Order: sequence, then C-alpha cells, then structure tokens
Amino acid sequence: MSSLPDKALLPAGMQDGLPPEAAHEAKTAELLIAAFDGWGYARVKPPLMEFEENLLLGTGKAVAEQAFRVQDPQSQRMLALRPDMTLQVARIAASRLSNSPRPLRLAYSGQVARVQSSQLRPERQFGQVGVELIGASGPAADVEVVLMAAEALEAAGVKNLSIDLGLPTLCPAIIKDLDLNTDTQATLRTALDRKDAQGIKGLTDQLGADITATLVALIEATGPAVDAIAALDGIDLPHEAAGLRAHLKAVIEGITAARPDLALTLDPVESRGFEYHSGVTFSVFSRSVMGELGRGGRYQAGEPATGLTLFMDTVMKAVEPASQSDCVFLPFGTDAAAAKKLRNEGWRAKAGLENTNTAEQDARHLGCSHVLQNGTVNKLD
Repeated sequence: MSSLPDKALLPAGMQDGLPPEAAHEAKTAELLIAAFDGWGYARVKPPLMEFEENLLLGTGKAVAEQAFRVQDPQSQRMLALRPDMTLQVARIAASRLSNSPRPLRLAYSGQVARVQSSQLRPERQFGQVGVELIGASGPAADVEVVLMAAEALEAAGVKNLSIDLGLPTLCPAIIKDLDLNTDTQATLRTALDRKDAQGIKGLTDQLGADITATLVALIEATGPAVDAIAALDGIDLPHEAAGLRAHLKAVIEGITAARPDLALTLDPVESRGFEYHSGVTFSVFSRSVMGELGRGGRYQAGEPATGLTLFMDTVMKAVEPASQSDCVFLPFGTDAAAAKKLRNEGWRAKAGLENTNTAEQDARHLGCSHVLQNGTVNKLD
C-alpha cells in the first residue's frame, strides 16, 4: 500500500503550486493579460489537447518532439497535449475567426506540458501568457508587439528589461542559391551559432570568397541595436536579404523612437529556437534573472503574423516575491452581514468554525494578521 510521501511524489519537471506563490503567479498573469487588453488584444482559450495531426503538422513540426500523446477512447484518434499555445491561436484565427477583420489581435494564458526539460528550464509544465497579431506584415506590427511586451512586464513589476533582436531568415537568404550538401549546411549552421568566424572561413571553398566575407561581417554586426544595424547597413547584400534588413531597420527605428531607454541588442545570425519564424525575432530578458522571460517574432500561419510568448516560470523569478496579504479572523458566530462587509472592503476573512473563546490564539494558528473583536478589526501583536 502506498504511503502518503509516495503519493506526493511527482514526475520530474512537474510540481505543485502552493500558497502564496500560486496566487501570486495567477495575479501576475492577469496583470499581463490586462496590459494586453489595453492594447486591444482579445482573450481566447484554446483546448488543452487537440488531434495530433491538427496541432503538430505544418509549423507545428517544430514542437512535435515535445508533445505528449494519448489515444482518444471516443474517436480512437491520437491526441497531443499542447507543448505551446502559439500554434493553437493561429489555428483559431485561421478557422473560427477567419472572417474577423484584420489585423486580428488575440491574447492567451494557460499551461503547457513538454516531454523534455532543459538546463535553463527544468520544468516540463509551466504557464504561458502571450499574444498574436495576425494579418499585418509591416514593421509597425513587430514594433507594437515588442513595445507591448516591455510595457506589460514592467506593469507586472519586472525591472531591467532588455530585448535581443534577431533575423534568422537573413543567412538562408544569402546562401539559398548555393548547392551545399547536408554536412556543409550543418557545419555552417554550427559555426554561425557559435559566432565562429574562423569556422566560416574554413568553408570558403564551398561558399565562395564573397559569401564567406558577408557571413563573417554579419557575425561582427552584433551588439547594441543602433550600432549593429549601422554595421549591417554597410554590408552588400543580395536583393531578398536587403529587403529583410530594411524591415529589421524599420523595427529598430520604431522601438528606439518610442522607448529610447529600452536596452535593445541585435544578433542578425541567431536562429536557435526560432525554427518556424519567417522574419524579425526577439527574446526578452531581465538583468535580474537568468534565462528568457519570453520570446516572439514574425511567422507565417497562412497569413503574416507576429507574436509573443512569456514563460511564467521565469517571469515569476523577475518579480517581487509573493507575500501573504493581511487576513482577519472572524470568531465563531460573527454576523454574516459583518463578514460580507469586511470582504467587500477588500479583507481576506477566515471564519472560526467552533466556539473556542480563544479568538487571538485561533487567529495566529490560522496565519491571520488581524482579529475582529467587538465589531472592530484589531491587528495582532
């Protein structure tokens, strides 16, 4: 027979949310959603599970390996437990909201579960809060989402924000006409990820001198966004890549004009974690904590879109710790109208369920900060 400690054991990466942290996370998520609502983003609520072929095909292939799967006993079809909510919102936009006016602004909040954890994110279940701006292809859409991300996080109490911009489609646009074998492509991708200029130069025979020089210059065009885009402007790029650069430049100009105080950096060759993105991407950090608070960027889901996903496990590390709010103890027999009046005034109220004649002792036992005595709320010593 299992003992109680055995029943409290949870799978790796899963944990119980306890007071007061669980309430603190829920309130923080609602603060973020309220901030998004202020920008006109309407909330949607996708299901926890979907048919596997709907959730994980197309752009969903990028997260397919992270999805738990189970067979539906009713339909006998395979279901997938969502590892991410972005693609669900894109599906809603393309189906149930297909006739809604564009651009379409949607927000969401919920839990996701993933098969594998990572060193930076050991949790396999965590909350996501985010937005999708669907049906707008211009730089202003990217600017809006980045500015809104910063504003929402600051409203939730996150300080020392920084935004790292990327353009994962830039390098593919430069090398797309080259006939590179699979091994060379993998070697090049590794060198770009590591910012290894010497590794790229080692591929000169396959890339050609001009493209090698261009890729090395891209690696060097990294750092504070205003300086980096100036360096990027000095690089001779083919037509498609130049168009991507122009879009990126407009995004940087829009963000810096609205928020010159916001720390903004650029790495034009970064692509890790942005496999299904089709344009400008960004990661959100706070100098107060390790790891990403969130990420987002431009993608295609049948129509142009740009989005943001915030990871609540990391966000909660960047806000002030939870604290128990004041709570008043109501001795047994307290009038119901008096108790309701206190709750209407904003008090948390715990009622005594037995007549013990030890109100102050009972209040301390239940973690209350105040006690109702003779119609007056008194603070405990």
